[in-house]
Formats: sequence, structure tokens, C-alpha cells
Amino acid sequence: MLAAVGRTCPVTALLASLLLAVGPLAHAGGPGVPWQSLTPEQQQLLAPLATEWNRLPPERQARLAAGARRWAGMGPQERARAQGRMQRWQEMTPGERAGMRQQLQRFEQLSPEEQTRLRENFERFRNLPPGERQELRERWEKMTPEERQESRAHKDEYKDERKGERKDERGGGAKSRPPRGPPARR
Repeated sequence: MLAAVGRTCPVTALLASLLLAVGPLAHAGGPGVPWQSLTPEQQQLLAPLATEWNRLPPERQARLAAGARRWAGMGPQERARAQGRMQRWQEMTPGERAGMRQQLQRFEQLSPEEQTRLRENFERFRNLPPGERQELRERWEKMTPEERQESRAHKDEYKDERKGERKDERGGGAKSRPPRGPPARR
């Protein structure tokens, strides 16, 4: 069905694929979303599904409506990024998709602090120059699972050491900051 939708409306295929990738967002067994309750923009985005809308499971209707709502709130750059992600998703094999779903489930089981830390690390990686990113990627891929684990542990130890050093430098945890404003005149 997604292939047929993709030929008629790439945006709808994109939304449908994204929602399938993320998994259920609504509670199963809840009431469906009547087509008439969708905004005109949602109906336009989901038009290729209009004829079968009432036959879709209620949770799928809810996911599609939520996806169309998110799409409507995106700017041009966000939409372009989302289309790129959906294109990559559609190009994945079923096994790769299953692996991504498992990664998402593991991520969702992390504490909010760990999720934030991972997002920050990803942003730092993404902001590296392309050459550095490629070098890091290649180095990581050459590591054995044991070396990767050791690298993660060492990084955490290093972070803890640096926190202790900064705390000592500030006098036992007092938050001293350098003076603000222009330098003093002589």
C-alpha cells in the first residue's frame, strides 16, 4: 500500500513511513479519527488514504492524523530533513528497520538524563567537520565490541575526572565565574 501511496503523494508516503517507524503513539482500541474531524491541510496530506480511511485501525488513524499535524507545523528545513529521513527509512531492508526499532526502544528505556546526554553527543558529532566525522566513524567501525565498551567506560571516567578537577579549581564546588564586562583600564 505504501508503494501505491508513494507514487501518488510522496509526502503522504513519507508521513506514513515515519509513523510506521516510530511505532504506536495512540492507545490501541481507542476511538478512530473521523475523516471530517481532520483539518483541510491534514485531509490534503492524507488524501491518498481517504477512500480507505474508515477501514484503517483507529490507532493508525490517530498516528497518521498526529503525523499530518506535526508536518503542518514544520518549516521548510524541517520538512526537508524529515523527507530525507523517510527516504532513508524506505531504502532500509526489513532487518535494518527492525534494528532501528530496537534501538528506539532501548533509547526510550533510558533515563531522561541519559537521553539528553546522547542527544547532546549526537549534536556535537553532527557539528564536526565532515572529515573529522568520517575519521571518527572509521575508527569506531574498526574497533572490536570490547574496545568500544572500553572506550565508552574511559570516556565516562574522563568526564568524572574533569568534573572533579573543575570542582577543585572552583574551591570545593563554589560557583566562581570570571568577571564580566570590559577589562579594567590602567
